Amino acid sequence: MPRVKIGPALPDRSVLNVEIAHLRDLDVSELRARWHTVFRRRPPPHLPRHLLFRVLVYRLQADRWGDLDTESQRLLDATGSPEDAGKRAVEIKRQTTEMRPGTMLAREWNDRMQRVAVLADGFAWNGKTYRSLSKVAQAITGTRWNGPKFFGLRDKPSEDPQSS
Repeated sequence: MPRVKIGPALPDRSVLNVEIAHLRDLDVSELRARWHTVFRRRPPPHLPRHLLFRVLVYRLQADRWGDLDTESQRLLDATGSPEDAGKRAVEIKRQTTEMRPGTMLAREWNDRMQRVAVLADGFAWNGKTYRSLSKVAQAITGTRWNGPKFFGLRDKPSEDPQSS
């Protein structure tokens, strides 16, 4: 009976594992040289060894198994620089985590005042406990929202006690 080939053959994982193990043994200068070979440009001078290693391993895996699809790349490109995205994430997290249990948040939605209590382990609304403000906002509106934005927490500048 003839063999039927179904789809492309999967790459041998052991070959990739050997390549990754080889990268793991390289020092910073060797990783920089490998980066230059792979990307045809010098690596950013501030990148530490562990990031050089991770980017090179990602490139190996992407070359072997395929990179991100176009939609995912577009989504990531739209977030701006990693530094800006990181700063926004930290600021949002800080605003949310600085709310003390017992704080009440209020928002008018469809001509009804919605009140949410901040708990030590989440948020209470309408007799139920939610682990995030975004889940509360979704329960109120029926659509996905960024919870801190829905309750107006993203629009207000944070109170920095050192700036007073």
